[in-house]
Amino acid sequence: MPVGSPSRKTKSEDRDSLEGDDAGFPGLQSLRHLPDYLKPGLKVVFVGFNPGERSARIGHYYAGHGNQFWNFLYESGLTSRRLAPEDDRQVLDFGIGLTDVVKRWSRSSSELRESDYRDGFAALAKKLEWAAPRAIAFNGKGIYERLSGTKVALGLTGERLAGARVFVLPSTSGRNGSLRRAEKLAYFTRLADWVKRYG
Repeated sequence: MPVGSPSRKTKSEDRDSLEGDDAGFPGLQSLRHLPDYLKPGLKVVFVGFNPGERSARIGHYYAGHGNQFWNFLYESGLTSRRLAPEDDRQVLDFGIGLTDVVKRWSRSSSELRESDYRDGFAALAKKLEWAAPRAIAFNGKGIYERLSGTKVALGLTGERLAGARVFVLPSTSGRNGSLRRAEKLAYFTRLADWVKRYG
């Protein structure tokens, strides 16, 4: 599986981009699918819902205004320097991977279809089997609840996926106001502690 290569659009995805939600919005048809940053033996792979508009526009992960993902990676100790969205490929240097369940962009996860999740989870399983990370961290518990079909608590779960331990993190999106910043960071710090010990 190529690492960091752009996802190829299927004919149906090309049709969606031209005739679906993007129709009539100049420039939106050119928004990009983000590449997966994966390789075998990673310490942790972060799994997001799907790219937002700004991430798709500039071609980099977690680029939305107010998104704390890159700050939390550094402040928790998962990276030794503060990265920007444009540095997303460099996470591989820290034993970290990035992917999304759904590769097409949307303004919010509520715009995604059931078929997006079904196809996305099938593809995700194959990617994770190939990469075989020590841990998988879902950025937002709604993603893992969709996958597991049940309500979950934040933090380390008792489940394994593709042989990896599963962490459920609060969404780093600026739209997620359910927890204070310090509370969100605390979950990343717990993940970082686990990675230092077992990763």
